[in-house]
Amino acid sequence: MAIPRLRSFTGPAVLSYGFRPFFLLGALFAGGSILFWLPVYTGHAVPMTAFAPVDWHIHEMLFGYLPAIVTGFLLTAIPNWTGRLPVQGMPLLGLVLLWLAGRLAIFFSAAIGWQAAAVVDCAFLAAVAAAAATEIVAGKNWRNLKVLLPLAVLFSANVAFHLEAQAYGISDWSRRLGIAAGIVLIMVIGGRIIPSFTRNWLVRANPGRLPAPFDRFDVVAILASVAAFALWVVAPDTFATATAMATAGVLNLARLSRWAGDRTMRDPLVLILHLAYLLVPVGFLLAGGAVFFPDQVSAAAGYHAFGTGAIGAMTLAVMVRATRGHTGRDLVAGRGGVAIFAAILLAAVTRIVAAVGFPEMTLIHLSGTLWSAAFLGFALLHGKALVTRRAR
Repeated sequence: MAIPRLRSFTGPAVLSYGFRPFFLLGALFAGGSILFWLPVYTGHAVPMTAFAPVDWHIHEMLFGYLPAIVTGFLLTAIPNWTGRLPVQGMPLLGLVLLWLAGRLAIFFSAAIGWQAAAVVDCAFLAAVAAAAATEIVAGKNWRNLKVLLPLAVLFSANVAFHLEAQAYGISDWSRRLGIAAGIVLIMVIGGRIIPSFTRNWLVRANPGRLPAPFDRFDVVAILASVAAFALWVVAPDTFATATAMATAGVLNLARLSRWAGDRTMRDPLVLILHLAYLLVPVGFLLAGGAVFFPDQVSAAAGYHAFGTGAIGAMTLAVMVRATRGHTGRDLVAGRGGVAIFAAILLAAVTRIVAAVGFPEMTLIHLSGTLWSAAFLGFALLHGKALVTRRAR
């Protein structure tokens, strides 16, 4: 995502490009909210929300943290796709304040009412989708309109989450729809950037076998995954759904194997993209396994492979790479980068293990601590770069 020429901007550096405020605030929110969630999980703290505690946790990861990072990515990528100038300054600040208002509205929804909280919260994704659509259409970049579809599904899932949680006391199918939208975004966007970044590095540093170009196999894998998710959302416990999810898992494993990730061991900044995507098929297989082997695999294993694993690791990987590249730093992970990558992967593994026959509270606390260390570590390592002028 090369940065196009910017208009003259004399305001705060943090408002000069979309990735700057959203990556920083998203990382701080991801780390801080899980540190708060751990005592909530054990009953030692209570959020002032109209949601059930577990729904507050799920909602704020799917519809609080994830949209912030997706917005930072899109506001950075779209100008490169369209050749148009980026959203910056006051319009960008408006989006940031709307996102922050959503987080406060959800946390204090018991006081302000769930309807008001829902309106404020859902307004952010609607505004982002409108801004993205406006820029893509104005730039006549028709092929990237497909990115708006999972974004629209994520918005719809958020609306449904509010309605379902209030109607039935807890969310069910809407949380799966939100996860599905996030994973499809990873399949679509990750399927573009992972082979591209891998090819660029291999051509320069390790000549030989290169990632396969996007072809019909990728289309089949994505469509099969979307179909499996559709079944999973409405009927997660049927053998038909389990078979479809397992099939999608195998197809995504095959898709990942075509990207030459085994040849990237010497560059953690590239390798982490492949390891993060690996958790997509793991999530599919565990979701299927929860039906085939219910005594050994809980439904939470698939949820957390998708959420803590694929979404957490992929967003962190993109945040590090985009931040370093777009602030003029060398594209190397460094020891700090390797440490936070290890932390997010271990957070995913320990949370999955806790849901596969080992429901140990210690593992859950370890996973949450590692997750927070990864994202707060990102803020510590890259916070200065995000709020200061480009290095070169």
